Amino acid sequence: MSFDRRKFNQALAAAGVLSAVSPFASVRAQTKALKVGLLLPRSGIQAGIGQDCYRVVEITNPLLRELGLPALEIMSGDTESNVDVARSRAERLIGEGAQLLVGAFDSGQTTAIAQVAEQRGIPLVINIAAAPPITEQGYKFVFRNFPTAPMILGDAFANQLEVFAATGVSPKTAVFMHVNDTFGVAMQRGFTGVMKKFPAIPYKVVETIAYDPAARDLSVEVAKAKATGAEALILVSRLNDAILLTRELVKQRWTPKAVLSMGPGWYEDQYLKTLGKLADGPISFVPWYDPNKKLAQRLLAAQHKAYPDISLNTNHVYTFEALLVAADAFKRAGSAEPKALADAIRTTDIKNNVSPGPGILFNAKGQNDKLKDSAIQNRGGKLVTVAPKDAANAKPELPMKPYQQR
Repeated sequence: MSFDRRKFNQALAAAGVLSAVSPFASVRAQTKALKVGLLLPRSGIQAGIGQDCYRVVEITNPLLRELGLPALEIMSGDTESNVDVARSRAERLIGEGAQLLVGAFDSGQTTAIAQVAEQRGIPLVINIAAAPPITEQGYKFVFRNFPTAPMILGDAFANQLEVFAATGVSPKTAVFMHVNDTFGVAMQRGFTGVMKKFPAIPYKVVETIAYDPAARDLSVEVAKAKATGAEALILVSRLNDAILLTRELVKQRWTPKAVLSMGPGWYEDQYLKTLGKLADGPISFVPWYDPNKKLAQRLLAAQHKAYPDISLNTNHVYTFEALLVAADAFKRAGSAEPKALADAIRTTDIKNNVSPGPGILFNAKGQNDKLKDSAIQNRGGKLVTVAPKDAANAKPELPMKPYQQR
């Protein structure tokens, strides 16, 4: 007896075995959660920051559900603050079933992961990493919702001008100090070139000083900077060295009119808690969140409930937004198939987001080039946003109060 495919499907449908809706419905029903390989430096020199990034995981799925987005199954991989380990962990997570990767804070580690993702055809959504070359390789599976070093610098100069105008304090000389890792070197290379685009910047850089982020003694570097008599200290740091530098500033009795940071370290909770009143004053020009956006307020409330002693910061915001991109793409693709996910990420247009700017969308290179950075200042053990004006909740204060008077 002949029994063609159409009749067979009709029989299954009548028996309730085959859904009468879209032929893809059964596939979607089986894919309950997207398996996301989250790669972060949760041990090694960058452990504190990697662990901080991971804190947002606990509050992400409830927020995604509130937004009508699917849940994510997080598969964690520790890069151990090492480029080679980052590469091997990415390979392992893909082998264990990860359908999309997110990571990895550090530009060097992220570069290695991006190579693996592209070779294996698995989407990578970068949470934090600023080195420009990552999205200049022509990759088809790599996406970054985080500003590049030139973007950070451009916004930093624009926000500095706004701060100087608001306070009436315009330093005439500055020392530029930076870590000599991938991020720090990229920032140093871009600093002079981007600064030329802002002729109104009032200061002249009189000295550039590079140092090892793993250094345990930065007294020589601070002494060299102090000897210039500069009115401003401009920094690209990490957490541990930011603490070391501050202690040296206090020890050597040098308080510049302005401490201006263009990277992590100076705004982090551990910095604020470790140094107390000595932490007040520095202004960080960094990717941040817009305190006036509704989703930012929801994320802030969820973060405070889960971690009442930890401030919402860059690490949480951009890790959350990377996961938001993944969930949004998964919903729209209706599939965890890598190419379908990549195609969906490519057409991302999320306006209900957390970071400053018009929203999350990617250009042909996989970069969100519409992001805006903020200026945040340490005040009374807390962080306030002082620029740009439309994403601020406080006014800036300069010059810094001398360390010896606190």
